[in-house]
Amino acid sequence: MSTLTAPTRRPTPTTAGKGRTPTRKRRQAPWARSAAWQSPVTSYYLIGGVTILLLVLGLVMVLSSSSIYALNATEGANPFADFIGQASYALIAVPVAFAMSRLPVRIYRGLAWVAMGGTLALQALVFTPLVLAEGGNANWVAIGPIVLQPSEFAKFGLALWLGAVLATKGKLLVHWSHVLFPAVVVSAVFLGTVLYTHDLGTALVFITLIAGALWVAGVPLSKFLVGGCGVVALVAFLAASSQSRTDRILHFLGMGGEADPLGTGMQGRRALEGLGSGGLSGVGLGASKEKWLWLPAGDNDFIFAIIGEELGLLGCLLVLALFVALAVGLCRVIARHPDPFVKITTAAVASWIVGQAVINIGVAIGVLPVIGLPLPLVSKGGSSLVTTIAALAMVLAFARDEPGAREALAARKGSMRRSLAVISGRLGSRPGRG
Repeated sequence: MSTLTAPTRRPTPTTAGKGRTPTRKRRQAPWARSAAWQSPVTSYYLIGGVTILLLVLGLVMVLSSSSIYALNATEGANPFADFIGQASYALIAVPVAFAMSRLPVRIYRGLAWVAMGGTLALQALVFTPLVLAEGGNANWVAIGPIVLQPSEFAKFGLALWLGAVLATKGKLLVHWSHVLFPAVVVSAVFLGTVLYTHDLGTALVFITLIAGALWVAGVPLSKFLVGGCGVVALVAFLAASSQSRTDRILHFLGMGGEADPLGTGMQGRRALEGLGSGGLSGVGLGASKEKWLWLPAGDNDFIFAIIGEELGLLGCLLVLALFVALAVGLCRVIARHPDPFVKITTAAVASWIVGQAVINIGVAIGVLPVIGLPLPLVSKGGSSLVTTIAALAMVLAFARDEPGAREALAARKGSMRRSLAVISGRLGSRPGRG
């Protein structure tokens, strides 16, 4: 006698109050669920696209802002000399960056110590007669006809080296000895050479770079708090040790007075006037009044004020949006790549470039005291432009190495070739008209 078995029933989810509630997946924002955001090549195209846009915007604004400064510097000078120089650096940097973006990660890891030693040796030239001083800072060197800012190259070398060294530490970073040696000690040497040149702004960028690398490497928060207290004490001492720095800080805090309209705080006031006069859409490209020697360093440290004057609030928001997008792309590489070396190096580069942009824009809009720093990829300056592009090219190489990225890029190239072949075949087979 056969027995009948009841068909297996699907378990029905229990409702609230009648048992355990079913497990729910965490909701994601619509943009995070999109196929484009989940694509392994999103970081690559996002960082590369933003870099190109900022570079083009920078060249346009240097062309607009630098002509008056060039004429004022040398009588009878070519008003386009600064733009030509900036464009020349860009033309050199872009093909080199393209090649760098194709290098495997192991090449960068292998070059870390060489990069650190080479850039530190270059930075040591500030102790030689080759050094040039400008605006109270002695952080340029002249090697024949070439004038370089070694601290810009030192940022790249230190970021790469910190990534290689800290990646080998892992959980050992809970101990002070492994935090200090060799990472913090060598970083302090770099920082000391920069402080020797009296360039506090660049020193702050170095501190930001080092902090970003240590944080992503896994240094505990307690050690960060101790180190942060030391950094605050150091910055306070350096600010108090210079009368010009003290005056700028007092003026920023509203205790400097307004007796001399051309004295301390003049740059900040002129920058705010330029930003305010731009309104929503600006006075027009090339129509700035502040660049007519009213605003010092309008083609460099205060180029954001010229952007606000000529392109208005919309132009400023565009620049801010591009740097936010760049930060998102860099953070995406940190989050998605499995290699600690890539994570830490990218964190150092992100802290350097985005941190420097935040300081520069903060000074221009008056929320920070005046500190001389260029806006990455936008301000005039060959050393800054070349090293920033090189650093982002290195991160592009890391982005190409994300899980699935190489395969996706190869597939897209194959699809493009097939599409072009189909199009050319159709055009070739089209009958001619007699």
